[in-house]
Amino acid sequence: MGFLRPTTPPAPPPLPPVQPAPPPPPPVPEKIEPEVKEDIAKEQAAVERRRRGRKSTILTTPLGIQDSEEEKLKTLLGK
Repeated sequence: MGFLRPTTPPAPPPLPPVQPAPPPPPPVPEKIEPEVKEDIAKEQAAVERRRRGRKSTILTTPLGIQDSEEEKLKTLLGK
């Protein structure tokens, strides 16, 4: 009660026990028609083509910029 020993608030009540999570539902097999499978395969192939096309435009590697010998030569602009 004195100013040298301030009062502390009472301890909070204990937490209730944690309930275990319910088991996940079993997976439901999906029946996909052959036409839909073909459409999905075409879309995935198009995505892969675009991804490969973009990778070819990246001019740097983990080693840094890869200059060709022609670019290393001096030009008329003093490079």
